[in-house]
Amino acid sequence: MKDDHLDDGHHAYTEYEQHQVNKYESEKIETYDDISQSKIEAGHLEAGEGAGAHHSDLQQGTQRGLKTRHIQMIALGGCIGLFLNMGLNIATAGPAGAFIAYIVIGFMVYCIMTTLGEMASFIPVSGSFNHYATRFIEPSLGFALGWNYWFSSVTIATELAASATIIAWWKPVMPDAAWSTIFLVLIIALNMFSVKIYGEIEYYFAMIKILIVIVFIIIAILVSAGGVGGQGPIGFKYWNSPGAFANGGVGTVSVLLSAGFSYQGTEVVGITAGEASNPTKAIPRAIRNTFWRILVFYVATIFLIGLCVPYDNEQLADTNGNPNTSAFTLIFELAGISAGASVINAIVLTSVLSAANSSVYTTARTLLGLANDGNAPKFLAKTNRFGAPWVAVLVSSFCGFAACFASIYSATVAFTWFLSITTVSGFISWWGIGFVHLRFRRAYIKQGRDVKELPYRSPWYPFSGLFSSVLCVLIILGQGYTAFTPEFDAIKFVSNYLGLLPAPILYVAHKLITKSKVIPLEEVDFETGRVTMYQIDEANEKDLNLPWWRRALYYIL
Repeated sequence: MKDDHLDDGHHAYTEYEQHQVNKYESEKIETYDDISQSKIEAGHLEAGEGAGAHHSDLQQGTQRGLKTRHIQMIALGGCIGLFLNMGLNIATAGPAGAFIAYIVIGFMVYCIMTTLGEMASFIPVSGSFNHYATRFIEPSLGFALGWNYWFSSVTIATELAASATIIAWWKPVMPDAAWSTIFLVLIIALNMFSVKIYGEIEYYFAMIKILIVIVFIIIAILVSAGGVGGQGPIGFKYWNSPGAFANGGVGTVSVLLSAGFSYQGTEVVGITAGEASNPTKAIPRAIRNTFWRILVFYVATIFLIGLCVPYDNEQLADTNGNPNTSAFTLIFELAGISAGASVINAIVLTSVLSAANSSVYTTARTLLGLANDGNAPKFLAKTNRFGAPWVAVLVSSFCGFAACFASIYSATVAFTWFLSITTVSGFISWWGIGFVHLRFRRAYIKQGRDVKELPYRSPWYPFSGLFSSVLCVLIILGQGYTAFTPEFDAIKFVSNYLGLLPAPILYVAHKLITKSKVIPLEEVDFETGRVTMYQIDEANEKDLNLPWWRRALYYIL
């Protein structure tokens, strides 16, 4: 699918920007700060103008050390649900039901990513969508969305617990808590150094995941076609018996939330914008690749599992995290690969550690963004000489680790509640991205700006934002229907809807205390920290100087 972004190297300047570029081109001005200051002096922009103008330096000590290849892999590396949920989802909804659910959520996630990509490539800052909410709508919404996302992304608790459980399968001598502590210390240490280290680690973790999924897809195709395993061609045999759907349409709807958990983490691309070395190019490429990776790594995988394993296979419905019952393991066993459980266990361990590393990164940058926006204590914005927000890293890690130890005494109950809270909070964050983008575009057009000047444009506007926002609300409200049938279950009700409470409570409390108001469309700040047409053209010129085969490779990959 071709993106609706500018790739021809030519852009329409506003009259003033054309004048400024012509005036300063010989002096090689490459940052917005210079042009912004000249606008202030010329009277075209008032000092302190706009909701976000108090951010004179939106990076606040961080460094732009993430390359395009890092960002393209980070979204995939932050997701672990690919390996953990698929079997149970097929058992719940059937192969066709799960397939439909993953397509619907996958399309929604792609819409969300395109809306986030438009904002992040134009104003690349740490803190991302909570900063955009503060800047384009009102501070109270930014406060609520920022802290809500911080709560939802402190999943290091479940990830550390999961890593210890995975290690326990090999029957080690050390207790689970010791393994969790070791992994946490390593992850904290990695996040205390340059963001380049984080990018490299996530790059190779994601490569491992990609390779195993590619191998799995090849093996699953061979199993279905009868090329391996000695069963003969399977085709759509299991779609006929026991059937394509389990529990009818209700089963499909019930899997939507779980499928959403599988995709959560893709929005990390927006968080990285503030540390991308070339966000004008890196973010659009990462968004484009998100579509293909969703199509291949999620939709194709769930489809092939549904072909090879009947939904009434008892092992698919196992919820104890046993690698022997993983859908991936079952496919390996059907192909006659006896070491499948060990291989999948090792891969899941790397995925969990990658997700934990990503959680520490995102929570720290979210706190950094909140502190820079005045929505969290200023000391959380402190960075070290490597550009790492070390205080935010320690605070986020401590909170996640405390939750991890709390879950030791009642792991099953704690995991169920924590998963429900974080998943619902994740959907609220996705809703926020789509909703904020609608406001972003309205204000941008209201101020007479040309959308062709954006480095990347979300296709299907306003459908993409409306569709994703409405669907998120419907899933959030409808996911707890099991609490009402066959009779009302108070415990299920609280578990299903507890994650819905923090965001509105935070919003109302902040609004009552600060008396914040919605920013008029005409006063929304599109100047502070944005990329300039000069920078966009410079990036395009570099691309045009590349050999044709490298440009083609960049577009595909």
